[in-house]
Amino acid sequence: MTTRHDAPQMFGEDAYDEGRVGGEWQGGAFGASWEEEAYQEYPGAEYEPDAGFESEADRGYQGYPAGGGYARGSGYPLQLGYGPGIGYVPSAGYGSSAGYGPEAGYAPAVAALEPLPEPPGTLAPVSAGQDWGDEGADPEYGPQVADTLTTQSLLYGKRPVPVAGWRRNIYRASGGLVRFGESAAVMRRRDLINRIRTPVAGGHHRVAVLSLKGGVGKTTTAVGLGATLAAFRGDRVIAVDANPDRGTLSDKVRLETAATIRDLLNELAQVRRYPDMRAFTSQTPSRLEVLASDRDPAVSVAFGADDYCDAARVLEQFYSICLTDCGTGLLHSAMSGVLRLADQIVLVSSPSVDGARSASATLDWLEAHRYGGLVRNGVVVLSAIRHKSKSTVDLDRLEHHFAARCRAVVRVPHDPHLEEGAEIELELLSQETADAYLALAAIVGDGLAWPRRLTYRSALP
Repeated sequence: MTTRHDAPQMFGEDAYDEGRVGGEWQGGAFGASWEEEAYQEYPGAEYEPDAGFESEADRGYQGYPAGGGYARGSGYPLQLGYGPGIGYVPSAGYGSSAGYGPEAGYAPAVAALEPLPEPPGTLAPVSAGQDWGDEGADPEYGPQVADTLTTQSLLYGKRPVPVAGWRRNIYRASGGLVRFGESAAVMRRRDLINRIRTPVAGGHHRVAVLSLKGGVGKTTTAVGLGATLAAFRGDRVIAVDANPDRGTLSDKVRLETAATIRDLLNELAQVRRYPDMRAFTSQTPSRLEVLASDRDPAVSVAFGADDYCDAARVLEQFYSICLTDCGTGLLHSAMSGVLRLADQIVLVSSPSVDGARSASATLDWLEAHRYGGLVRNGVVVLSAIRHKSKSTVDLDRLEHHFAARCRAVVRVPHDPHLEEGAEIELELLSQETADAYLALAAIVGDGLAWPRRLTYRSALP
């Protein structure tokens, strides 16, 4: 007795016999769809060719006719996300009839918009399965080179060690386990130092320190500014005494040689290397070098514009910054050469009525003689300000006057070490005075990135 099964036999000689008519499938040799063949097996069933199917590829499984046991209602509904030939449909395997439709809080799937084209050089986002070494990968996990090994990526969350104050004490007491953030004063100081270390555009920069009135701290300012620049920079800084009336720049440092700028001019042909130049200068503990002037006024009068330009030609070959301590006169020959080659000026004034008037008159003279650019980019220093002075001069009004004409104004307080008039050492300055010179050096450092006004050759008549 032959038992009829609901499912057709899949293997053996009699496989699919129930659907054969004369050795061929009804509807043509494999010409009918599986649904038609299944319903031809059951003539009484209603045939709906496309009922519930989205496309021709979705009708049944390859190799399994849609007959009994393998039809859509046999436990493998397409609504569960198992389409023919792929494992998961684009809706992540959850059809709208599986409890994830719009009524369950999930909006219907929308067609993905085509992304806008990225600008040239932009890294595209990495998709699933993308090779991390491909172009367009996430830069953090993209092609690995030496530049990707940064301190921030390898030492995540590391904070700098406190340098002073109670933060430093707690850090030491805890053995480095407790580390607070930096104070505002420390961050400000770091910013000033970074400005001081600005690279020099063109390889050489000249700063003229001048004043019409004597005794206001011009030479002291030149040494304090130069020592601060030299202490925080890695290149060479030199201060030159261009005062034709026996300058006092050499009195502010410990001399290592008796040579002067006149000796340098007499032996220019022998200066080929930096050690040759070093034989004419004296160096301070801060690494500032000083080129002194002649001590004999009768000889120093002969120092003029051409002499200064010749000295400048040699100095720009070995030094990055040259500070020129000018005389008190604006009409002597050396001053014309200094102003012709200067990239910046620092005008020093005392906090008094006559000192302020002399400084402002200096600015008037410079503007009248086509040095307006130096005035606008200049820095004014109000020197030797006493906190407990009985003077009634309005310093705020004075500062406002010069700030309207120049780039910046810096107040340098009175300091007992500077009052001595001897050799200047930064370590002996009060903290307030040292901070003032640090701020002055930072302002001057901002101008180091400017293009040079004139070179030695362009300044020649």
